[in-house]
Amino acid sequence: MNARAARVAAAALAIVASVHSVDAQRHRYRRDVTWAHLPAGTTWGEVTAVEVAADGNVFVLSRCFAKDNNGCIGHDDVPPILKFDPSGKLLKSWGQGMFVFPHGAYVDRDGNFWATDARGVAGKGHQVFKFSGDGKLLLTLGKAGISGSGHDTFNQPTDVVTAPNGDIFVADGHRGSPNSRIVKFAKDGTYINEWGKKGSGADDISEPHTIAMDSQGRLFVGDRENNRIKIYDQDGKLLDTWKQFGRPSGISITKDDAMYVTDSESGPDNPGWRKGFRIGNARDGVPTDFIEDIESTTPDHSGAEGVGVDAQGNVYGAVVRRHGLDRWVRDK
Repeated sequence: MNARAARVAAAALAIVASVHSVDAQRHRYRRDVTWAHLPAGTTWGEVTAVEVAADGNVFVLSRCFAKDNNGCIGHDDVPPILKFDPSGKLLKSWGQGMFVFPHGAYVDRDGNFWATDARGVAGKGHQVFKFSGDGKLLLTLGKAGISGSGHDTFNQPTDVVTAPNGDIFVADGHRGSPNSRIVKFAKDGTYINEWGKKGSGADDISEPHTIAMDSQGRLFVGDRENNRIKIYDQDGKLLDTWKQFGRPSGISITKDDAMYVTDSESGPDNPGWRKGFRIGNARDGVPTDFIEDIESTTPDHSGAEGVGVDAQGNVYGAVVRRHGLDRWVRDK
């Protein structure tokens, strides 16, 4: 190892040591599971994504309130997309009969809601949808029910984000999928390019479970099975690799580059780390706070996967295995 590589390795170890120090501190948030007002007689099933719009409204993507890991199959009359106002009042819901296995979501600068469908069956799934903020379907990417690795097909797309100019970036490849790539499209859905292949090498990706963009336009990809975040420019050039945020399931970056990373699987899949939200900044990559999951050290996947943040700094967690939406209220 040369001197520069030694310095880089030492710096990385120092950052990881500081992460564990932050993890050990008492966080400044309290958990609230009563914020969202669901219809009478309804309880959460698998909640997979949560996004906060600029107007404060909160969009939640669930697997049609299912509790059997079958997603929306058999629940075609149940809407997977719910829109709440800042007080938790349900404003609107939609998407009945459109999804197999809702997964990732994003609210763009114009207030449009994007969602991915990470399974396919019976002529549905393996697609990405763009809706208006009130539920009108505006754009569809992928072929319904058809998996693939072509320019117009996906195999279990997990998440989506858009650039200021409208370019679309789709993270494609959930657990078990042969795909582990980022696919770039123009704002009208025209294919531009792609990058990434499945593996554990420095240039590989294994399960790109989440994707987000910072104020510089850099793409942050949760390379979950490799326990790292990979940072790219918009043409796919690898800029950096971060391991200090644990095993990333979800990433949310605010307009001032505050970064919130969910770790729902550490423990069995990332020994020595605890589950929860690690909070830092996309500019320097230094974690500064930690919200520990209520089942942080269980040998099962338990924490929030999706994450959203409102203007007051409250953190919303989409919890799949425990079925729910956690709202972590920041202490004043």
